[in-house]
Amino acid sequence: MAANVYASATDGGSGGDSAQTRSGTGVRTAGATIDCPDVGSKLTSVPEPARGEVDKELALLDEQIAKAYQRLSESAQQVQQDPGFADNAVVNPLKEKRAATLERIAIAIDRVGERPEGLEALAACTVEDGNQAPAQAEGQDGAGAGQSGQEQGGPGQEPGNGQGQGANGGQAGNGPVAADFADIKSVQPNVNNPGPQGDASRGSFATSCGVNENGLFNSDNIIAAPGVSNGAHHFHDYVGNQSNNAFASDQDLAKAETSCDDQGDKSSYYWPVVRLQNGAQEQDADKPGGGIEGNAGEIVTPKQVTLTFVGNPREKVTAMPRLLRIITGDAKSFVNGPANANASWSCTGFEDRQLKDKYPLCPQGSDVVRTFKFQSCWDGRNIDSANHRTHVAFADAAGNCPSGFRPIPQLVQRIVYDIDAPSLQDGGRTTPLFAVDSFPEQLHKPVTDHGDFINIFDEDLMGEMVDCINDGRTCGAGADGGQNPGPSEEPQEEPTKTPEAPQEEPTKTPEAPQEEPTKTPEAPQEQPTRTPDAPQGGNDAGKPGDKGDGADDGKGEASKPPADKPAPEPESAGASTAPGRAEPEVKATSTAGGGNAAEQGGGSKDDSGEDADGLGESQAVGTATSAAPTPSAPSQTEPQAVGGGGLADTGAQLWPAAAGAVLVIAGFVVLRRVRRG
Repeated sequence: MAANVYASATDGGSGGDSAQTRSGTGVRTAGATIDCPDVGSKLTSVPEPARGEVDKELALLDEQIAKAYQRLSESAQQVQQDPGFADNAVVNPLKEKRAATLERIAIAIDRVGERPEGLEALAACTVEDGNQAPAQAEGQDGAGAGQSGQEQGGPGQEPGNGQGQGANGGQAGNGPVAADFADIKSVQPNVNNPGPQGDASRGSFATSCGVNENGLFNSDNIIAAPGVSNGAHHFHDYVGNQSNNAFASDQDLAKAETSCDDQGDKSSYYWPVVRLQNGAQEQDADKPGGGIEGNAGEIVTPKQVTLTFVGNPREKVTAMPRLLRIITGDAKSFVNGPANANASWSCTGFEDRQLKDKYPLCPQGSDVVRTFKFQSCWDGRNIDSANHRTHVAFADAAGNCPSGFRPIPQLVQRIVYDIDAPSLQDGGRTTPLFAVDSFPEQLHKPVTDHGDFINIFDEDLMGEMVDCINDGRTCGAGADGGQNPGPSEEPQEEPTKTPEAPQEEPTKTPEAPQEEPTKTPEAPQEQPTRTPDAPQGGNDAGKPGDKGDGADDGKGEASKPPADKPAPEPESAGASTAPGRAEPEVKATSTAGGGNAAEQGGGSKDDSGEDADGLGESQAVGTATSAAPTPSAPSQTEPQAVGGGGLADTGAQLWPAAAGAVLVIAGFVVLRRVRRG
């Protein structure tokens, strides 16, 4: 990994020299941020005709805060010299802009409904210490409850140099900091799941949509800010629907391509990208939502993404309505407080321990895991709401939905990253820190993590999901890690070749059939390799459907077929795959004993059993994946793995011919003697 070439200006652990204090206020300017009331969460009722205009004005409020934060971060020296500078140059102008925007929101609603009261009170903002935890607040939907990582404490909180202006694409002084991390081994198990009772729906349905190997990113948010470019002010990973951007209509989403194995799932699943704070220049380094708004560093492609829908521990689930939109977590929870926060960070092997407001430090051999458990109760009427929350809700601790709500399949989204624990003792210079993208004023705090989902399942497939979950079964294209091996995938031992060309050197053993007999039909010289590459940073964003033909990502080289191995015949039309889908069929080239990738349990694994190909469970290739897919029809005449070639086999093939030759010679001798006699 590249060394970290900068330090965050918010690296202000206790007593750090970089944490300068503004006179009279106690606010550390090096770690200061803008704290404004969240208007969107307060607008629980907006008439449908006014929603488009209101959404655009809410997005403008976000933009105003982002620019004010940038102004504040660029003025640290002036703020230190003049205690009134922050108010006069940043906070007061921001209040005036917000007041005008809030008035336009009130007018838009008043045209078609009842004018909202009290919006003007939400105009004022303050400058707060970015090193402090968010204010505690009562949870509104149950998401904020649970263990807090705040008291866990990370090892070492070393301050950086306070410059925060890394020329190679650093975080521009807005985090993360050493105090944002905690050793997962110091956390006590804290996951409690209610046991199923009565009429519980005990099944699960998994869909497999890849890890964003197509490189689809943007800083839009079609749910919270439709029609507004850069509405999120941070970059998202997208899997599933390949047409999600701020301007996509419902019709655009419905006819889009999908990266999901099952083409009946065109749903959109998206979340903020994770970046290594290593100074790397990414594709968005000089773009809104990217480097110019403090989101910089190397984008990390997930190692694995699993999308599983589960049931309710008390009753049967009902189908989700098409185009249902759900946001889980709160992207502004660092300043809003944890009421709607729903972040969960952990490590593989330690997932009974979840952190809410800390990034995990995972031991060697363990990977970072983000988990989102989405709301699982629906009001039965609306596919969205004015604040994008009140139409769905969380079940309580016992699994009961609120009055008037009905249980729906709960999306559980698990994202795994191969990220080394950062070196906190030197501020991430040896091994870089990592963080999620965020609104600039949210300082990349882990509590701001969130996920978004739009249901675009085919209605028949949604019906199958509901039946599967209610019947207690395990179903779906991702239920076996994306692999559905058929009989044709078994690498069967082929009969030995006819003795027409016994040209093999008698040195090979049946256990290592690395060569074929030299007679090869049509002597093909190329192996089509359909293993898709997973771009490690998104700079080479792939087009939907790009299979990466002819490419080898370097994984599984030990099982690459020998150069003289005959290539399979071209796939039939029926064997084609959907965009972004990894075909589970493989040709085994490992041993003559018939071992195949399907027996490995789904996905390419390294020696530790973890997914090693970077494509997650949707990539159905095992230790023999460098070979091309098996043809759909077994019309190949050459053996797949010839067990012969040894001395005994050569003799077995030649002795009948030799015996015949001896008899012929003997016959000639007898005939000659008879003639002489």
